[in-house]
Amino acid sequence: MTHLTGTRVAVLATNGFEDSELTSPIAAVQEHGAEVTVVSTDEGSITGKNGVETRVDRRSSEVSADDFDALILPGGVANGDQIRLDADAVALTRDFFAQQKPVAAICHGGWILADADVLRDRTVTSYPSLRTDLQNAGATWVDEEVVVDRGLVTSRTPDDLPAFNDAIVAAIADGSTAWTDA
Repeated sequence: MTHLTGTRVAVLATNGFEDSELTSPIAAVQEHGAEVTVVSTDEGSITGKNGVETRVDRRSSEVSADDFDALILPGGVANGDQIRLDADAVALTRDFFAQQKPVAAICHGGWILADADVLRDRTVTSYPSLRTDLQNAGATWVDEEVVVDRGLVTSRTPDDLPAFNDAIVAAIADGSTAWTDA
């Protein structure tokens, strides 16, 4: 299947990402023809908490939401905590929402959504320990495998990756129409 051919997807991560939460969504969108760019706070390469090493294509200070059609935020405690401290990464995330482009976050990737102040009046899920943070940022938090709310796809853990990946592919294929209320 190649219904995402020509689609440009940014994956925003840094050291300490949850390995499968980065590699599995990348494989899913590439399988459907999307072009993936790994964006990070620094250049070179990044390493997941279980040792997967990934080459960084671009720094967060060098890209814009204009360059992409969708954004994926993998989890990992260290990854989520570090990415949300990067002003360029927060601004990039906020700009995807301003442009109504699909965004997907799993596990601790939801932290950057809180810092980007894009959760007000949205229903989301995440790793359970983020519940209070996301609620304080204005979201309604639910304990579900995957939640899709107006272009935002969220999931909890690596166990949810099959549903998360399917929802990402569908949201990217729908593009900005994914932002309308169903």
